[in-house]
Amino acid sequence: MNDSTRGACHGPALPDGAGDGTRAVRAGLPEPVKHEPTLPGPVFAAHFHLPGDPTGPYTYGRDENPTWTLLERAVGELEAPGRDDVETLVFASGMAAISSVLFSQLRAGDAVVLPNDGYQALPLVRDQLETYGIEVRTAPTGGDAQLEVLDGAKLLWIETPSNPGLDVCDVRRLAEAAHARGALVAVDNTLATPLGQRPLELGADFAVASGTKQLTGHGDVLLGYVTGRNAETMAAVRRWRKIVGAIPGPMEAWLAHRSIATLQLRVDRQNATALTLARALRERPEVTGLRYPGLPDDPSHKIASQQMRRYGCVVSFTLPTRARADRFLDALRLVDDATSFGGVRSTAERRGRWGGDAVSEGFIRFSVGAEDPEDLIADVLRALDESAG
Repeated sequence: MNDSTRGACHGPALPDGAGDGTRAVRAGLPEPVKHEPTLPGPVFAAHFHLPGDPTGPYTYGRDENPTWTLLERAVGELEAPGRDDVETLVFASGMAAISSVLFSQLRAGDAVVLPNDGYQALPLVRDQLETYGIEVRTAPTGGDAQLEVLDGAKLLWIETPSNPGLDVCDVRRLAEAAHARGALVAVDNTLATPLGQRPLELGADFAVASGTKQLTGHGDVLLGYVTGRNAETMAAVRRWRKIVGAIPGPMEAWLAHRSIATLQLRVDRQNATALTLARALRERPEVTGLRYPGLPDDPSHKIASQQMRRYGCVVSFTLPTRARADRFLDALRLVDDATSFGGVRSTAERRGRWGGDAVSEGFIRFSVGAEDPEDLIADVLRALDESAG
């Protein structure tokens, strides 16, 4: 370990207005040091040399790690480019990141507003919050419905686009209303990624995400992060991470940083193909409830276009029956029947099999990968034809 990986030091400055690809490729890199790699390898250490008083950035492996530092800097540069007043903390998973914000900011007697159409683990979080004496209110993402239950809340949790329904809410409007009422605002940015939207620029206090999904994009890393713009609230998040030990391994952190370099390439390919797929599905009579924010006639398109720079890689739709959906999934050759989303290999699943989402039995969440668009669309249309019988 050398000084180029320590503390809050920064790598070479990017030019003003650098594009997303340039930023992703260079994000979090240290100053170049002769004979050392451009991206230092993972630092495996439970403890560090620490003579005398415990000062300096690296003391014990549960608190800090040089590999985390570089990754945290990289994520911060994507979520809030050009800003030095934000902090990013990485976690062992997206749920670890989500829990860190909720449980570090809320106390018994507080109220929190959650979406009722968000990630399927949120009901588990609700149960635990209520066990601790925290009031939980819920409302749908679409139509900015969370505004109706905001009065007196300590924290507003937004998930936009929502998973799996792909509804979108007006982050600016909700954040302004929440702040006027004295509430903090956290936005789950997993589906959009920092290249799709930047919640802090839209007024949020926290941008939270599962790095397991499109941020790292290869389906081989569990990771989460929190980026915040207030030192006091982020200190509470850091303290929570220390208490519960929800830390990523250095190898996972290094793999995540390595993967971010291709984020813009992956996102642009996947988003473009997702729009092509959505257009193809729109022509199929057996497909109903088609949602993709990038479609001009999607209910979320107007507000998504105002706050998102890219619309995501997930398309959702419904087939007539559970049996038809299962046959469709079985007939796919280029698409894995798997949960999660955002990977370079396309995946799809019948979400109703988990039992935690308010969706019909034939509801499909389709995550578009990096395959050739023509091959992927042909595979989907063929599978729809074959599953009709």
